[in-house]
Amino acid sequence: MNNTTERYPLLNRLLASATSLSRVAIWVAGGLTLISALYITADVITRKVLGFALGGSDELSGYAFAISISWALAFATLQRANIRIDALYQLLPPRICAVLDWIALVALAVFIAYLTRYAGDVAMLSWTRKATANTVMATPLWIPQFLWVAGLAWLCLVLALMLIRSSLALVTGDLSTIRALCGIRSTQEEAAEEAEAGEKMVLGDKP
Repeated sequence: MNNTTERYPLLNRLLASATSLSRVAIWVAGGLTLISALYITADVITRKVLGFALGGSDELSGYAFAISISWALAFATLQRANIRIDALYQLLPPRICAVLDWIALVALAVFIAYLTRYAGDVAMLSWTRKATANTVMATPLWIPQFLWVAGLAWLCLVLALMLIRSSLALVTGDLSTIRALCGIRSTQEEAAEEAEAGEKMVLGDKP
């Protein structure tokens, strides 16, 4: 009988650390999105009320959106929040589902690796050519692009850890670990998480 807490402790610790860091990343990404929203609001108010615009709100919000999305992807992947079609999946035996989960993770990793490679090429090209945005701000494009690529690179690292751990689980027949790492979240799991979150909110409101 497999014990996921005792098998491969180093990998488990790395995955736990990756989850913690990814959770911090989504808070930072959310803060960046909030700041951009506040800046847009301030830009609209000053334009309508005071007769002048702060400027650059559309450009900066675009950068903030791209960067925050790239840094949020790792946590979304760890939480199995990516969309998958499960109409036939639910009817298949657990072992076949585990293989399909592993294949889905491999396919995602290959796609993200290629995306990160070409995104890095774009950022390097902007760096070497000293490219700037065709706007009044003339933002050096390599700054938002490298921050965007850094989020994708972090996702690649997280996916590599997930692939190594799930591959070992597949070889050893540890189906529960595969499901926990890259399986489709069940309705019961989502309901349990919502209930736990609601309980924490209620307890947190108590003096």
